[in-house]
Amino acid sequence: MSANSPNRVLVPASGEPGAFTPGPRGDALAPRAWLRQLAETAIAAVHPDALSPEALPEPPPGRTVVVGAGKAAAAMAAALERAWRARQPEAPLEGVVVTRYGHGAPCRHIEVLEAAHPMPDELGTQAARRMLEAVSGLGEDDLVIALISGGGSALMSLPAPGISLAEKQAINRELLRCGAPIREINTVRRHLSAIKGGRLAATAHPARVLTWLISDVPGDDPTLVASGPTLPDASTAADALAILARHAIALPDAIRRHLLGDDGAAALHAPGFARDASRVLARARDALQAARVAAERRGIEVRLLGDDLEGEARELGRAQGRMALAARDEIARPLLLLSGGETSVTVRGDGRGGRNVEYLLGLFTTLQGAEGIHALAIDTDGIDGSEDNAGALFDPGDWHRARAAGLDPVAHLSRNDAYTFFEALDDLIVTGPTRTNVNDFRAILVLPRTP
Repeated sequence: MSANSPNRVLVPASGEPGAFTPGPRGDALAPRAWLRQLAETAIAAVHPDALSPEALPEPPPGRTVVVGAGKAAAAMAAALERAWRARQPEAPLEGVVVTRYGHGAPCRHIEVLEAAHPMPDELGTQAARRMLEAVSGLGEDDLVIALISGGGSALMSLPAPGISLAEKQAINRELLRCGAPIREINTVRRHLSAIKGGRLAATAHPARVLTWLISDVPGDDPTLVASGPTLPDASTAADALAILARHAIALPDAIRRHLLGDDGAAALHAPGFARDASRVLARARDALQAARVAAERRGIEVRLLGDDLEGEARELGRAQGRMALAARDEIARPLLLLSGGETSVTVRGDGRGGRNVEYLLGLFTTLQGAEGIHALAIDTDGIDGSEDNAGALFDPGDWHRARAAGLDPVAHLSRNDAYTFFEALDDLIVTGPTRTNVNDFRAILVLPRTP
């Protein structure tokens, strides 16, 4: 997320509160500017350009085939190509990855495809077929490197036999609309797929499969990132049925028959996985740790509230707002509250917004312009939900600006219209695609009460 990126649009400085001096360095900073800088630091720490495994694998006697899916897949492929050429320039490399529209990166040997997210489209189906074709017919002397990141599940939507893409899209839409946690959504996706839940690796065997991941799932379970296309699946079709029943989602006959029958999961625990390996290269805690180090260097106290927080976005915002208010009365120096994870939004109205701005609006309505409390929340991939913003930020003065403009934050929250609210205040953060994804980054800066 370079400051010189042509896609980067910073929030206007209007309404910037007075600067604060955080610690021994003595250089004053405006809180809004500092929070934006902190978010850039966090994202840079988990960008594929900053990541590499401890060592590249030795080139195999046979072919090295790269496959991948996710919002970071193209940037991961480009970084892998650079490292591969630098360390073993004579070893051939080939393959195909798929990323979200606009998240591509230039590669010489690995083909980069783009498809829709979060709602799958036909190009994602075609990309999944291309990946299966790329790893079909490999032998024991071949190596597959899988580059997997958040968003990959929707981007390689290849329905299981007998299920149409339209039926899968409808189920996906209902799961998103009802606010189901991503863990549940991906469990259902795995059992309706011809490529997820280990099926891509099963197709590649007996070749060895090495999986590198950038995790966007709370808890960082590798099998859950992008629905685990290269890792064995411990869930069952019965689990998927239970999730769908819990959310009262009606099932087409084809999907019900598939889930009630043998969906092939038993074959995904074959001995072939014994030669495989996986490694998580970046996760939410890495972004939070980078922010923590940057803040502590300025003498700011930091409290990590968790890197795997889930639940309703607005309720988390309200809870953290109460926490910030309580902390403000106790501190003698600036305090930073950091958290990550992936919240959800239960759609109640017809407004615009994603989970980060909904979280912020819940926080905003709790603080009601409380002096000295500033906040930022973004999705680290640069896209909050399906809008064009990464998230937003606000300061105490925004409460009074909103009232002067006739904006009712409670009414906007009731119709899931946080995007429109923060847009009216010029508080949206628009970065364009960051080409990484470790989910939400939330920061609340609490300044001590002035005497």
